[in-house]
Amino acid sequence: MSRPALSLVFSVLILAFALPARAAVPFATAPAAYREVDQTYAAEALVEAVSQSTVAAQIAGRIVEINFDVGDYVKKGQVIVRIDPTEASQALAGSQAQVAQAQALLQNARANYERTQQLFNQKFVSQAALDRALSEFKAAQAQAAASRAGAGQAATTRSFATVVAPYGGVVAARHVELGEMAVPGKPLMTGFDPRDLRVVANIPQYKLGEIRQSPRAAVEFPSLGKWVQATGFTVLPAADVKTHTTRVRIDLPENTRDIIPGIYARAHFTVGKAKKLLIPAAAVLHRGEVTAVYVVGARDEVRLRQVRLGEAAAEGQIEVLAGLMPGEAVALEPVKAGIYLKKGARDQ
Repeated sequence: MSRPALSLVFSVLILAFALPARAAVPFATAPAAYREVDQTYAAEALVEAVSQSTVAAQIAGRIVEINFDVGDYVKKGQVIVRIDPTEASQALAGSQAQVAQAQALLQNARANYERTQQLFNQKFVSQAALDRALSEFKAAQAQAAASRAGAGQAATTRSFATVVAPYGGVVAARHVELGEMAVPGKPLMTGFDPRDLRVVANIPQYKLGEIRQSPRAAVEFPSLGKWVQATGFTVLPAADVKTHTTRVRIDLPENTRDIIPGIYARAHFTVGKAKKLLIPAAAVLHRGEVTAVYVVGARDEVRLRQVRLGEAAAEGQIEVLAGLMPGEAVALEPVKAGIYLKKGARDQ
């Protein structure tokens, strides 16, 4: 190599070592990459509780105590509402008095029958007298039994004044206020068991065959930014004649946090496998109707680029249909990337 060439090489090396090292971008990045993921069919769905019921009054009376409100957790057997038991208590006292009266009549009829039987054995009374005494004794027995049954019914009715929780759960709605009059059948409180939830979706009938072939599903909760793997699902043996859809119940794991009945969900049924270009959903920036990402180049230059997205995938990934090439890095913190880009523009 000639001396001028060697001098040029040494000059380049000296300049390279003399230049300060370029700082990396102050935010995390991830590359867009093709991955084999489940090909799914998505359907809108709603969350419902497996155990949900409305407790209603079984007797008439004024409501004198309400122990829980909406959102409170209630254990099984706890008293949730008390109804004034005065009327039911008086009815029970009357029934108990009738039982005492019937017992006294029964004792008298028994004694009369026993005396009549002794006299009949001594041939002092006729068979007709003995039959009449036996009939009165049996009638007294029946009356005593009826009185005891009436007292039991009154005691049961009296117990309805104390309304208890049939199972542990959360109060979803309170339908009465303190001092209101309760009548049989009037709703008092609605509750559900948060440990046992499911998702219900209506599926077109032409998709049922694909869904049954691979019985796996995941449920997306857009408002929570959360995905949950279903433990199974059941296709109900009935169809809607108007919409030509069939209801499918999707089971969720027990004690799933932050999920309550009535919230919107999206059920993703696995129908096959496919390779898709994916990026983390956290990298996507929404500005009005524009969907974009910050792309980080090989020299850490940052550019905002519009993309067209497809379906969401599991593990917080989302499909990119257009706007990115495999291997291109995207910023996982769009806010920091935007600040970094503006700062670089000011420094120029």
